[in-house]
Amino acid sequence: MAPLTSANVTVPTALPTSSTPHQTAPHLAVFFRSVKLPVMPEVAHALIRSLQDRDIPATQVGALIAQDPVLTAKVLRAANGVALGLRREVESLTSAISLLGLTQVRLLALAACMNVSFPAAPGLNRAHFWRNCMACAGYAQWLSEQALLTPSAPRPPLDPQQAWLAGLMLRLGELLIVQSQPQALSLIERQPHVPGSRWAAERKALGFTEVDVTAELAQRWRFPDSLVDALRVAAAPLAWPASSPAHALINPLGGVLHLASHLADLNSASVQASDAPVLAPETLDLLPQDVLTALGLTPQALRAQPPAASCFVDLSVL
Repeated sequence: MAPLTSANVTVPTALPTSSTPHQTAPHLAVFFRSVKLPVMPEVAHALIRSLQDRDIPATQVGALIAQDPVLTAKVLRAANGVALGLRREVESLTSAISLLGLTQVRLLALAACMNVSFPAAPGLNRAHFWRNCMACAGYAQWLSEQALLTPSAPRPPLDPQQAWLAGLMLRLGELLIVQSQPQALSLIERQPHVPGSRWAAERKALGFTEVDVTAELAQRWRFPDSLVDALRVAAAPLAWPASSPAHALINPLGGVLHLASHLADLNSASVQASDAPVLAPETLDLLPQDVLTALGLTPQALRAQPPAASCFVDLSVL
């Protein structure tokens, strides 16, 4: 299979950026009037607000999570999976924060909240879906770390932990589409497609993509603007028209999400829900070359530094 480029993906005629006011597209506005938004626990909203506070005390975040005993148990199970290589059992939120760091524990809590906020969708393999989300999150974290280490390119404004969260969220819009238009999505799922073509098929069938829905949902949930902006351009992260310089990313995190989604589709399908995806080295040659170049990445460099298993959280315990 030839390497993918941005030319393989149908893009909208205009893409919103953080410098322009966001206006919901008409098709998307009609869609959101027809669905019931998932209810996030109050603790989740508090955690979302805390994402924008870099100086928040660890004790405050721990206290937020501890308000919900079920959530606390889920976070500790996930934390023990992440900390497996440390040969220490995580028995408390304080211990989890000490071992894994405040940011990681906060992200695990948000992942648990999102996992339980969406009901089972008819016709969708839930285990496979969350396995793909886990893979996308892990690859997004890894790619952002590699982009930050690239000496030959300007350091992009990337946060690996935010990349992990955005990667986890990327496909959440599909769960709302299933709720509203299960037949349309079922038809899309049956189509033979290469990674990335799902977005073009969704846009053709619905007038928008699952990523458009996720971005709008993240906006309504009041996630940080930087994360929302990245989601909005993840399907087509390069500046257009095509005559723009190769390095002209609309949003670096959007570029990372674009690549991470491709890797998740290429590498996550054959593993068990509790396993970290195994990166097949040859799949790196199938990534969109123009987006790789824009981030200063190459398949050769990525093969030399494969993702650590700790990037991937076992979402089956959530």
